[in-house]
Amino acid sequence: MALRIAANAPTICMRRAAYEQSALTRGALDTRLALTDDEFRVEGDLIVIGPIHDVALDELFEEFDGLGLRYFDDYFELSGNWPEWLRLMVSGA
Repeated sequence: MALRIAANAPTICMRRAAYEQSALTRGALDTRLALTDDEFRVEGDLIVIGPIHDVALDELFEEFDGLGLRYFDDYFELSGNWPEWLRLMVSGA
């Protein structure tokens, strides 16, 4: 099932296997990003985190890189920079 991505704020998509092999935890992400249940979603091989508001994504991505995660291969950001009338859906391959 495809997951809807919100406009107007960044969302991170991450391969589930990469997340599970890293030292990331849901609790740590919840604390850092103040996530709600709807802002951390898992569907098949894909984890969707966001929309993310008021967070320095560069610092978060540096943390991901330090954990051995690689941008584009393991995770990437959808900027949210599209109009509200456009609906974007994602799913893992």
